[in-house]
Amino acid sequence: MLRVAAIHSAGHWTQKPDEVTVLNYDDRWRRRVVLQSVRGLKFLLDLQEARRLRGGDALVLDDGRLVEVLAAPELLTEMRCGDQRALVRLAWHLGNRHLPTQIIGPKLRIRRDHVIEEMARGLGADVLHIEAPFDPEGGAYETGGDAHDHGSGHGHSHA
Repeated sequence: MLRVAAIHSAGHWTQKPDEVTVLNYDDRWRRRVVLQSVRGLKFLLDLQEARRLRGGDALVLDDGRLVEVLAAPELLTEMRCGDQRALVRLAWHLGNRHLPTQIIGPKLRIRRDHVIEEMARGLGADVLHIEAPFDPEGGAYETGGDAHDHGSGHGHSHA
């Protein structure tokens, strides 16, 4: 079976992808899993530790082909506030609850949760139900840049 030899972070590769795989937020946090492209190509992701794949990352297969990772559309709640102070306050409350949150300009997106939606309304936010790709902020300790995680188990990375 084909294996993922490296991962190029979004924005750090320019070659046209040979394949595409579409994964929701949960399916993009992986260590070892058989994945499949939209055209049916199966391949093994086998990392030494779990990593979050982001929309726009490229998986480099051991035969040289690139598989682009796309974030699947999900049922989300989008929240907007009347001013920056209210938005920051809402963001603080979401962070205090450790909710994965996507920041898009003056809007915050989370997975749908009626309790959190009511809290947001109580804080003065406009709440909309949408369906869109979900790619929330990474944790404070996640590394960025062009990581090359190897599934071959040879014990090092080229970060």
